Amino acid sequence: MYFTDRGIEELSTRRGEEEVSFEWLADQLRTFLDLNPEFEVPVERLATWLARLDDDE
Repeated sequence: MYFTDRGIEELSTRRGEEEVSFEWLADQLRTFLDLNPEFEVPVERLATWLARLDDDE
């Protein structure tokens, strides 16, 4: 188990029943980056990966 799995599990447990829009998620990521600019690269990679999930390889 990766260390980050704990955070993912907490997210799933606490908010797993909620429905959110991608616009809401994008706003939360922007806020997170405003507070934690050192995470710009990993957040950018996650956002790009999520945006391209349906692209043909």
